[in-house]
Amino acid sequence: MKNRFLYGVFIALISMDSYAQESNTQSSVFFTTKAKDTVRINETFNEKDTTSSKSLQNRLKPIQANFKRINSMTKWTSVQRKNIEGESAEGGEATFYYTDKRLEKVIARHYGEMGQMLIEYYLLNGQLSFVFEKEYRYNRPLFYDVKAMKENNDTEAFDLKKSKITMTRNYFENGNIILINNTAGRGFNISADYPDEQEKNITEDFKRLLKLAD
Repeated sequence: MKNRFLYGVFIALISMDSYAQESNTQSSVFFTTKAKDTVRINETFNEKDTTSSKSLQNRLKPIQANFKRINSMTKWTSVQRKNIEGESAEGGEATFYYTDKRLEKVIARHYGEMGQMLIEYYLLNGQLSFVFEKEYRYNRPLFYDVKAMKENNDTEAFDLKKSKITMTRNYFENGNIILINNTAGRGFNISADYPDEQEKNITEDFKRLLKLAD
């Protein structure tokens, strides 16, 4: 899974119009302990995609409505936080959001020396409905400070602002991906091979996270 999070490449297959509104993102949280915790990706809100296919537009509507419903909630019956161990030395964390006994959303953060990834999972009727992935690939290792830069005759130290950012939005219907859209503004034909691989990876990763909540 580590390679998938830090080194995965998202390949576009068909063009589509898309836009992402991130003006309502939650505030950043900066830790004061170890260097690995000084960077934290914001959760994202109000993600929305459009497509020229009217049929697909109609199929996306309940997914987008569910996304909006969940992110409009201000009170949760239960919020559980769990550590994710074993994927990298830097580890990760997962937060599970419940209304009554129903799981609505899971936020997972995976940390690495060369990057980190935020994944948001949204459920509809007990199944994955929408999965948002935001990956930061750092310009230099996390601990590569100005001193290390000078010692190595380098021209750059670690700088979050110089990270390569990839955002991918995955839409599910009845447990199957029907659309993938990434930051390049391109989507995937639902009959292509890559969505099958992406679907498999996402569902397997999600099942592993669910074991943490048991």
